[in-house]
Parts: sequence; structure tokens; C-alpha cells
Amino acid sequence: MRILGKVGVYLGGASLIALNGAAHAQSTAAEPQAAAPAAPQASQDIVVTGSRTIKNGNDSPSPVTVVSTQDILRTQPGGTLADALNNLPVFAGSRGSASNPSSTGTAAAGNGAANQLNLRNLGSNRTLVLIDGERVPPTTANGIVDVDIIPQMLIQRVDVVTGGVSAVYGSDAVAGVVNYVIDKHFNGLTLKADNGISQRGDDRRTDLGIAGGADLFGGRGHIEASYEYIDQSGIGRRSDRSWLNQVGVAGSGDPAYPAGSAENPYQLYSNVRFANLPFGGLITKGPASLVGQTFSPDGSLRAFEHGEATGTSGLEIGGDGGYYDSSLVAPLRAHQVFGRFDYDVASDIHFYAQASGDMKTNESDADLLQLSNYTFASDNAFLSDALQQEMAAAGPTFSMSELVNSLPRLHAIAKSRQWLFMGGFTGSLGGFDWGINYTHGITKLNTTLANNPNYQHIAAALDAVTDPSTGATVCAVTLSNPEADPGCVPLDVFGTGNVDPAAAAYTMQSTHYHTTTKLDDVSAHIGGSPFDTWAGPVNVALSGEYRKLSFRSTSDAQPGDTVDCTGIRYNCSAGKSLWGFSFASNPTVSQEVKEAALEVNVPLAKDVPLIHSLSVNAAARYTDYDTSGDYWTWKLGLDWQITDTFRLRGTRSRDIRAPTLYELFAPVNSVPVKPVDLLTGLSPQVPSTDLSNPDLKAEIGQTWTGGLVWSPSRKFSIAIDYYHIKISDAVVQVAGSTPAYQQACYDSGGSSPFCALQERPNGFTDTSASNAVTRWYTQYQNIGEIKTYGVDLELNYSTSLFDRPASLRLLGAYQPHVYYRQPGVTTTDQGGVAFGPLGLSAGPSLRLSAFARFQPAPNFTLDIFERWRNSMKLSGDPTQVWTSNHIDAFATTDLTLTRDFDTSFGSAQLSFSVENLFDADPPIGAYSGNGTRAGLRDGFALGDDPVGRYFSIGVKLKL
Repeated sequence: MRILGKVGVYLGGASLIALNGAAHAQSTAAEPQAAAPAAPQASQDIVVTGSRTIKNGNDSPSPVTVVSTQDILRTQPGGTLADALNNLPVFAGSRGSASNPSSTGTAAAGNGAANQLNLRNLGSNRTLVLIDGERVPPTTANGIVDVDIIPQMLIQRVDVVTGGVSAVYGSDAVAGVVNYVIDKHFNGLTLKADNGISQRGDDRRTDLGIAGGADLFGGRGHIEASYEYIDQSGIGRRSDRSWLNQVGVAGSGDPAYPAGSAENPYQLYSNVRFANLPFGGLITKGPASLVGQTFSPDGSLRAFEHGEATGTSGLEIGGDGGYYDSSLVAPLRAHQVFGRFDYDVASDIHFYAQASGDMKTNESDADLLQLSNYTFASDNAFLSDALQQEMAAAGPTFSMSELVNSLPRLHAIAKSRQWLFMGGFTGSLGGFDWGINYTHGITKLNTTLANNPNYQHIAAALDAVTDPSTGATVCAVTLSNPEADPGCVPLDVFGTGNVDPAAAAYTMQSTHYHTTTKLDDVSAHIGGSPFDTWAGPVNVALSGEYRKLSFRSTSDAQPGDTVDCTGIRYNCSAGKSLWGFSFASNPTVSQEVKEAALEVNVPLAKDVPLIHSLSVNAAARYTDYDTSGDYWTWKLGLDWQITDTFRLRGTRSRDIRAPTLYELFAPVNSVPVKPVDLLTGLSPQVPSTDLSNPDLKAEIGQTWTGGLVWSPSRKFSIAIDYYHIKISDAVVQVAGSTPAYQQACYDSGGSSPFCALQERPNGFTDTSASNAVTRWYTQYQNIGEIKTYGVDLELNYSTSLFDRPASLRLLGAYQPHVYYRQPGVTTTDQGGVAFGPLGLSAGPSLRLSAFARFQPAPNFTLDIFERWRNSMKLSGDPTQVWTSNHIDAFATTDLTLTRDFDTSFGSAQLSFSVENLFDADPPIGAYSGNGTRAGLRDGFALGDDPVGRYFSIGVKLKL
């Protein structure tokens, strides 16, 4: 290990200045032996992502980064293409299997562990995903694309446009576009096998794949197909990493004041425990001699040891209190298939048809059953005779609170079946290129919530008595009303490890939530050059599109399901929700869209003083949504090539993101939450109910970009681009439990519209415990404004070291602010902030990625990847006071060794990779809004690596 560390120090130092990967679209390629295949050369005639009229990437006024799949995956053998893309700094806040997965998020809005790309941390639903320029259907219920549907083995490159292009592609292209370009001329057979494991022996990963292609009919046709299997075991518990020691946020001062105030500042703690919820059970009411005692694992009593008090009454540091221990990395099993057929119908007409499918399963574990002051009979059959006598002396019942770790955690199993079919014709007519395309996508997401608490069964099972006729321990309801709860199995929660598996199955049941999303899309375009100016051809493109999107869901755990308390003595209240987590069924809802667009590229000048070439690009699109109205989007771009090595570029655009079907018509869902009620200072566990809003309108984005590209030689290039994005009428999921919205309500005395997002018995001025909140609401509303700006940097350099080829590359993103503004609420700045409400992800203000490649010998390559982010704030809420609102910077270094060689079967490649070479632990952090949920999903900033040092070995064979 010491030798490995020394080697890593030298390699890591070099990587700080380096980056090699696929070249930028505006960069010139280095010598083939110095860098893997990268961006197309200037002499190539290609269709550029972000435009239907520009045929050369060097002429695009929009910043376009072109990433070679082969190149970027070399640094992560066995990893997914989405994982590799997220190493680019333009992505921030993307979600995946290590994104603090939650069971509630998985079921309510889609697969919470799905791979979701997020440009500039503006939300995955504001990043448009394409395949060969055609829209990919949404694959989760909330309208987001799980990019695992993309056939990784046959993707040639990925184009990333960082700027608004709704005028070219329609809704959702507010932050930009990610376009996967398929290798349509793949010939031969490729097999791959990759295997990986963490240094700690977990998160095992197997990736097997095969891809083949061949020409047919004398070259007029072509067929290709691929299959890939991925199996990743994940990391089942957060406690499997010692640095992730029940991290949480609590007050650090006078608990008489709200946490986060000047008198009671927020502070980040480790070893956070519930103050009154041990694993074995805490007696809260009963004989004075027993109140405050906790049950040992064997069911005997002992004194409950409190930890160090915090300024939040429900949390302590250390002691006997319990804590959550949810998943760290969600397990994944996936089968991915792809097939494509091409055929030249005539010399100027081409036909294609392709199909791709992704059948995968993600799993995650989260909440434990929580019992708060539950009532038990003093003669409960699971108590010892001595305890029964002592309890009975104080009355017929006693009360107990417990975080029940003897019962299994809530376990979500998300099985998605995604299919995407595309086909169409392309051709040329009179010098014009044309195309017509049809896309059909269908996604079925079946989520099973195993161990979902059934509160009627729990209430019945906790009341255990002795059957006088047999002496057996049974449920009291079995004797008093056997028809009410047949099959009741008594539940022993006194101590730990005493639960009968049959009782666990009776009380913690599996419920199911099924969603189906369909898209049918027909698009057509025609483009060409109707005439020339003295500076060059004028290119024009006309396009139209019709699509219909539909969504439906079914559930066997409805929010309207309530308990039947017939025959149940304790812990049952008529009208209470039956399930811990319930999700309503939704009848089929749909959305139809009609669009027409025109784009033109006009050269204005050429080969005059200070103008090597000058052109303007303009596009306009009219969109008609049957659900949310009509909209115009447009884009203007200028490309000014001052010399053949130096150019300026800029764009101005108006873009939209139409509300998704989920935002418009989502079923009413409720989940239990426990945030701090700022009015009373309590943290009651109450339902949080999600509401849709059919009156939503489209968001409007206004984007400016401007930059320069300097490439003085084939060995060096640099690109710097500035952007400014403002989104008005932003659709915001307003959560009544968010501290800022709570405070806005209370400051108004009840007149604020945010007061409608909570229920309580006595209005909004009574601060007594009897007025604690009884329900929170969240609802989508067009009340937000989002504003951000920043600078992107890309530097490429190829050279020789010791007469051997080497290449260096650096990518950087500086994004100092992401402002969220809403009426009546203090503006929140999520720029450079690690945590935020409703899934807002970590957005470091400075993100750097560097790659270095060196070939010390023929057919042997050394790749080093360094990823760094700067330090951040824990919270962007300016009303909060912290003792230290800070989380440290974080960096990881990856090392890959690759050997290429020839065999009697064909060419082969063997690779060995060490990710997180120095086994860096992420700096700990937590979200203040998690209230008293000790250790549930906090611990590290999204995007940081929680796994640690990881070893992979892979082999690829090309026949």
C-alpha cells in the first residue's frame, strides 16, 4: 500500500494539469497516436448538434463539447457512460445509484436511482436528451430520461450543447442538450467483460457485453446489434463507511429558540441519535420507577443513557438513541439490448429502423418503523411476569417509543422496462436534404415497496395476550373479534432481535405502484442552400413535429385507504391512513404537441480585414400544447472567425420547458415526514401530501452565451465561454415544511399563500404543543425565478514526453450563483451550496476535471483522471445562522493502465483501473431541513464519491 501511495503521488501531481478525452468540437485533433479518436476534423461534413443548418462544428455559435465514447470510458472500465459523462464539469447535480437514494422518491416520481443527467444543476428536466438528434421519451413518471436506455456499446460520441436550443429541438432544452450519436457503420464483432470491487469488498460490479455489425446486400444495407449486462451489488448500509457516522444537523444553542436562529445556530454533528427513540424501546409513561428505562436486546430493562444534548430537542450526540441506516449505493441489475437496420432504397433515399430496450432493477433501503408513545397493555404477553406485575401496579397500560430495527427497513424494488423504437427515411431532392422520423417509446415502471407499514396490522399485532384456553401468545383481537384481523401474528418489540418472521410479514407488507409512460413522435425536416452570397451558401432548414405523451398509474396502497379499528384496543384511530407510504392511482392523462420551426444560417463576410469569416444563425419555433398553451421560441447566433486560429461566438435565445404530465396531473401521494415545525418547535411525524397543478404554464428561459476559441496549432486549443440564464415562471414544487415558507406564513399572521401548505388545529399564531402541524403539502406552482451565470473553460494540448506521445486536457466550470426567487420568500442562492430543499443538488461554484494520457511504450497507455470541486456552503438559505456553514473541497484521482495487443482472433485490449486512487473520504455534510431524522439520507454532497478506492479489470476483444 505504501508503494501504491508513492506511485499515486507522482501520477496525481501530473493529473492536476492534464485532461485527455474526446476533443472539443472547436478543437483540432492531435496526432492519432497521442490521443484517442475525438472530435470531427474541420474538413469533415457532419450534422452539428444544436443546429439543422450548420454542417461543421467549428462554425457553431453555440458551445458544443464532443466526447468520444471510447475515450471517456477508458478512465472507467465497467462504469456506465452516464457515470463517465458526469465527470465533465458542465454537469452538476446529476442523480444515479449513489445519489442518497430514497424509497419515497423512488416510488412517487420514478426510479430514484435512475441515471439522470443534469446540466448546470438546473434540474434534469431542463436537460433535453436526444439520440441522433431525435427526442428520447421520458422514462420516469416525472418526465425525466433515464439515460440507461441509450445503447452504450454502439454510441460513437456524445455531443453536449451548453445553451438554450428550444428553437431547434423544442421544450426542455433550457440548460442544453445531450445528443448520443450512434456508430451506424459498425462492422465486426466486439466482446467485453469488466469486473470491479471496492477496497472494502463491496459494491461488486460485473459488466458483460457483445456488439456486432455487418454490411448487407453488397453494401446497400447494414445491420448491427448489441447486448449488455450489468450487475452491481451496491452498498446496503451507510454504516458500512466509518466516516459516514450518522451525520446530521441540529441546533447548537438555546433550544428555547428555533434551530438556525442567532440564539440557536445550526451545527453539523456526527454520531447523531434520536433523543427518545432507542432501538429496544423506551418507556415514556407508566410506573415512575420504570419511566426513562429502555429494553435491552433480551427484553430486560436498564437505564436509558442520554447523549450530549443539542439545540434540537429530538436529537442527541451519542447515547442509546436509535438512528436510520439507509442504503449508500443502490444495487443495479440491467439488461440492455439494441438493434439497427439501414438500407439504401435508392441512390438518394435511405431507410433505417432501430430498437433499444433497457430492463433493469434498482433496489434501495430506507426508513425503519417508528413507534412514538405507543400504548401497550400492562399484561402484554411478551413482558416477563415481574414486569407485568410492576406495570400493572401503575395502571392497565403504559407507553413506549422505539425505532424498531428488529423489523426490516422499507425496501424499494424499482423494475423498469424501457423500449424505444425509431425509424424513418432520409434523402436528397434537388440539392435539399430531407428526413422523416417516427419514434415510439414506452416505459413501464413497477415499484414494489416491501416492508411498507400496515398500521392496522401493527396496532393489532402489538396487543399481545395469552390465550387462556391454550396458553399460547396471540393477538388480543384474535380473541375479541377474530373476523376483524384474521391471521394476526403477535409482534414482540421489547428489545431487539425478538420478532417472529411471521409477525414481520404480517405487519410490514409489500405494496405496488405501476406507471406506464408512452410517447409517439412524428417529425420531418428539409434543408439545404437555396442560394449563395458572395461570402458563401445560405442554408435553410424547415422542420415540423407532432408528439403525444401519455401517462397512467395504478396502486394497491391508496392514500384513501384507512384503518379499521374494529376489535383493536390500542394505537388505532379511525380514519388514520392504513399505509406508511401510499400512492394514488392515476387514470390515463395525455398531452399533444404540434410544432413548426425555421432555421437559417447566413454568411455575412469572408476573407476581409479582421474577418476570416462571419455568419449569423437564426431559428424560430412555434409550439402548441393542448395542456399549457402556445409559445414562440427563438435563437440568434453569431460566429466571427477573426483569423483561421481565433474566433468569437455568441448566442441569444428564448427557450421553454413545458410542465410535465406529472406536474400537471400527478396523483395525490402522501408519505410520513418529520421536519421541525417552527411554530411550535416540535417535530411530529405527519403526512406530507404532494399536489399537482393542472393550471401550470411553460417556463420561459432567456439565455446569453459568448465566448472565444483560440487554436494556434493542431497541438493546442483553448475555449472560454460565458453564459447567463434566467428562467421565469419556473415550476417550483413548493413544500410547506421548508423553513423559509413556514416563516413567511408565520410572519404574515396567516395571510401568506404559503399557509395553505400546512394544516394545524388552531391557526398560525398559537405556539402551544396542542397546535402542532397535522399535515404538510407540496404543490407545483409557476411562481419561481431561477437565475444563474458562469464561465466554462476547455484547454487541450498534445505533446511528447521522452519521445513518446502524450496529451493533456483541462475542463472547468465556474458557476458562482444559482438564485431561486419566489414572492414573499427570501431569495436562496444555491450556487456553491451542497444541500437544498426538494432534491436540490450540490452545485460547487468551481468544478475542474483533468485527464492526462501518456504512451510510454507502443500499445501501452497510461490514463489519469483528476476531479476536483471547491468548498461549499451547507445551506444557501440566508435566514439561517450556522456555527460553520462550510463543507470542505474534495478531489479524487483515477488511474487506468491499458494494453493493446493482437491475437490470432483479432485485436484485444486489457485494462486495469483504480478509481479514487488515494481512497479519499468525502467531507461530511447534511441538510438542515431533514429535521430530526437522524442519519437517514445525509452525510455527503451529491457528486462526491462515497465508495472509496475501487479496482476494476476489463478485457475487450474485437474480431
